[in-house]
Amino acid sequence: MRIHSLHIHPVKSLRGCDVTSVEIDELGFVGDRRFLVVDRQGEFLTQRTIPAMATVATALSGDSLTLSTDDHGSVSVSRISDPHAPLCPVNVWRDSGLLAEDCGNEVAAWLQRVLGLRCRLVRIGGRFHRPVTKPAAQAGDFVSFADAAPILIASTASLDELNRRIRLHGNEPVPMNRFRPNLVIEGCEPFAEEDWPAVQIGSVHLRSAGPSERCIMTTTDQYSGRRGVEPLRTLATFRRITGGNAVCFGVNFIQESKSGHLSVGDLVAPSPPL
Repeated sequence: MRIHSLHIHPVKSLRGCDVTSVEIDELGFVGDRRFLVVDRQGEFLTQRTIPAMATVATALSGDSLTLSTDDHGSVSVSRISDPHAPLCPVNVWRDSGLLAEDCGNEVAAWLQRVLGLRCRLVRIGGRFHRPVTKPAAQAGDFVSFADAAPILIASTASLDELNRRIRLHGNEPVPMNRFRPNLVIEGCEPFAEEDWPAVQIGSVHLRSAGPSERCIMTTTDQYSGRRGVEPLRTLATFRRITGGNAVCFGVNFIQESKSGHLSVGDLVAPSPPL
């Protein structure tokens, strides 16, 4: 098995970026979900309620993050923590009062024009502290603005099987970006990733934190923001989590290695937990 593709999402719920290699730090993939769009009360905003967020492209270059759309041009902000930036308490799911750095009025005004609502962009800085709360978490496991765990893994075989079933229902297949994974693996059986307690990729060891529950965001086209019924309709027919109503696709992982380097093409091996 090998790494088929790598992806980072610099701003939670905005469009992601494909990369050929990535560094790992204590929060996951460097550059992944280090920014967040919040409302006036500091509540996180996502495509779940604002599908137009999918129309905003992100790009990382050196120390800068650039946001752009076809209709509104672009705006850039620094990726570097600023000890003098105003601190904003923000909320992500049950984690409240997380201290993040406000990125300023220019990018806030730009996002407000694009999304049509008052909002701010905030960035992880030196005061940010968010432990992983999944049952598999251990002391020293931390996460960025991601939903539940630092790294999401899926496989090409799982997507192929899902799309085979979607076609049987007479619908168009969906691309992998609907699931916003970080790491996509090729060369395994469909949904084999759900059975791996851990994976080893070179010197990087990743511990499973359980399947990823999927929501309405997966029905959102990651370029136009338009919504459909797939893949949730088909996932509900064969990927329900035992004992509940949630459906799953992909698996959450936590990096045992708080540093490291991954590249497309790297060998991947399931392994026991450390």
